[in-house]
Amino acid sequence: MAQLDSYALELQGIDKRFGEVHANKHINLQVRKGSIHGIVGENGAGKSTLMSIIYGFYHADNGEMKVKGAPYKPGGSQDAIAAGIGMVHQHFMLVNTFTVLENIILGVEQGWTLAPSLSAARKKLKELAEQYGLEVPLDTRIEDLPVGLQQRVEILKALYRGAEILILDEPTGVLTPQEAEHLFAILAKLKEQGTTVILITHKLREIMAITDNVSVMRRGEMVAHVTTANTSREDLAELMVGRKVRLKIDKQESKAGNILLNVDKLRYVDGSGVERVKSVSFNVRAGEVVGIAGVSGNGQSELLELLSGIIKPASGSFTVAEHQVSADSPVDAAMMREYGMGHVPEDRHKMGLINKFSAQDAFVLGYHNHPMYNRGLLQDKKAILQDCQEKMDKWDVRPANPQLKTANFSGGNQQKLVIAREVEKNPDVLLIGQPTRGVDIGAIEFIHKQIVAMRDAGKAVLLVSVELDEILSLSDRILVMFDGQVVGEISAAQADEKTLGLMMANIVPEHLQVKQGDHQ
Repeated sequence: MAQLDSYALELQGIDKRFGEVHANKHINLQVRKGSIHGIVGENGAGKSTLMSIIYGFYHADNGEMKVKGAPYKPGGSQDAIAAGIGMVHQHFMLVNTFTVLENIILGVEQGWTLAPSLSAARKKLKELAEQYGLEVPLDTRIEDLPVGLQQRVEILKALYRGAEILILDEPTGVLTPQEAEHLFAILAKLKEQGTTVILITHKLREIMAITDNVSVMRRGEMVAHVTTANTSREDLAELMVGRKVRLKIDKQESKAGNILLNVDKLRYVDGSGVERVKSVSFNVRAGEVVGIAGVSGNGQSELLELLSGIIKPASGSFTVAEHQVSADSPVDAAMMREYGMGHVPEDRHKMGLINKFSAQDAFVLGYHNHPMYNRGLLQDKKAILQDCQEKMDKWDVRPANPQLKTANFSGGNQQKLVIAREVEKNPDVLLIGQPTRGVDIGAIEFIHKQIVAMRDAGKAVLLVSVELDEILSLSDRILVMFDGQVVGEISAAQADEKTLGLMMANIVPEHLQVKQGDHQ
């Protein structure tokens, strides 16, 4: 039995409600000093609420907390910082136009002028950087740093403020595998030096690789505390969902047929004159899934919007079902649907749904003029209701209520509704962006099966995802984008996370390189 003073953080009976939503239900948690403690759970399990309570953003309705054995009741984040708790948020809290040094001392300046603060901070940060392997150029502006170094700045900022307990929320979401490995080396060094790390992530592989202990949350409750060495990804997934989950999809070898989507030297220049897609060429055949890997922001989003007709190309062309689209013959999203193109957008809230609409109205977005939904000049509400009900039942959308507003569905069920809408129209080509972003692990399994079923039905699927596990599991061929270009191509059978990670950083073996504008 551990001594009381061996715990960095203790929570007992933490309870939090937001109206009728019981976000945290009598949470008990003990985090050992100098350990890396993982917390996992599906979307909406209550992880973020719990971390916000620990960091002083929210106040618990009931329960007690202790830091290093002493009672702890923060009134805000300043109290958390004073107690030695730091937090690195999923979306960095940095001022892009400030230097690294200026960001780190922001809010903790001393004296009437900045000079003494900057000088003292520079000396202390140099010591911290050497101690933990967190070297960053202190005089560089944040906007000029790659995302991996920006994250180091956030960690340094917390350590500079005296953090002995460091909370990281989904820290690898925007990192290449190599950057993630470097982060884990930094966390191991922090642990070695006595810092306690709490890691919030949905990536079970990372939990298994770096943590000492794991706590599992489900529907606002803490359902298990396990030693990492004594568990597995499969066991954790079952604890998170409450049933067995297949983490890898079973599929037959692809039987690729004719080219259904052909992209030829496609370019896009945004409103600021920045070239976002640079002479991209590739094709997708019937009966195959082509995955596009890359760190977010390297042109994948713009490519999907070009192919779906949302934005117009600057030059180049693409062909779908013998219909050619170019800068001289632009189309819109409605015409692309007529050409047999289905599109599941990367951001379902921004482009896929209208939260104030009912599920049945959301289900016909973009297809509201389809003959099956109309009778003369009027929409056939009965037909829309019936079709939506049938598809919700088929796709296991819960609750299966077509009249419920889409805002009232969980992220996974919203995503099922969007994917069902596109797939059930039987497109020849399916564009699908980030299919499982913000989706519960149980719904991920279901969505992956539907993507493979589309492929097996002879459709061409173009998949964009920042999740390498997803790209590797679903794809038959993988293209890698960097700085708006397709820089490499590899078969899924030959690919692994390390190779893809290097390619995502534009370190591409010669035999896998794709010259700008070449066809694959």
